[in-house]
Amino acid sequence: MSPGRYRFVFLIMAGAMNAVPAPAATIQVTIDQVAYAPVEIQAKVGDTIEWINKDIVAHTVTVRGDWDVMVLPNKSARLVVKKAGTFDYFCRFHPNMKGRMTVAPE
Repeated sequence: MSPGRYRFVFLIMAGAMNAVPAPAATIQVTIDQVAYAPVEIQAKVGDTIEWINKDIVAHTVTVRGDWDVMVLPNKSARLVVKKAGTFDYFCRFHPNMKGRMTVAPE
């Protein structure tokens, strides 16, 4: 192999080593006084969403047909995001509680 070709192969390999995906993030949403805060969040596939319930009653984080997460009083619950899209979620116990999650591909 010619020296120029070795250089080309080295550059390709070096570029591939730098193309490491960013680590997944954990995004926190607080539930307090029967409301999600923040109401709208941005995430990527693979990120973890953690809902922290500061209320004295249980809540859910529900997307019909996709997921339903129970968040007990003074506890937290997590969900790893599996697919991209925009998801409007709500609490089954308190339907006036609403949030929105926009998920980008990896």
